Amino acid sequence: MITVQAPLHVAINVSDLNHAQRFYGGVLGLQPVERPFSFPGVWYQVGAFQIHLIVAEGYQSTPQNPEKWGRNGHLALAISDLEAAKAALVQAGCPVQTSASGRAALFTQDPDGNIIELSAV
Repeated sequence: MITVQAPLHVAINVSDLNHAQRFYGGVLGLQPVERPFSFPGVWYQVGAFQIHLIVAEGYQSTPQNPEKWGRNGHLALAISDLEAAKAALVQAGCPVQTSASGRAALFTQDPDGNIIELSAV
C-alpha cells in the first residue's frame, strides 16, 4: 500500500504566462518562488503547498459543467474574507460564481479558464 503524507504541488497549464501572473500574483496576491527549471513557468508558494504554472501554447480549459463550476476539476484555496475576495475579482474583471451549495465559497476562472475555488475558513 502507498502511504501519502501530504500534497506537494499542483501543475496548472496556462497559455500566456504574463496574463496568468497578473491573475495569480496580482489578483490572488500569491508570491512567486524560485524554480529549478529553465522551461517557461512560474511557481507560487501557498503555505506548505505550491502552485506550478506551466506554459502550454494554445491551452484553454473548457468546463464540462459551465452552470456549476464546483462540479468541474478545480483548485480550492482557503481565504479569510469572502466579500473582499469577491470585490477584488469583480474589480479585476474576473468571472465570479457563488457556490450552489450555500457554503461561504465562490468560484472564478483564470485567464485560461482554469477554475479556482475560494473558500472562507
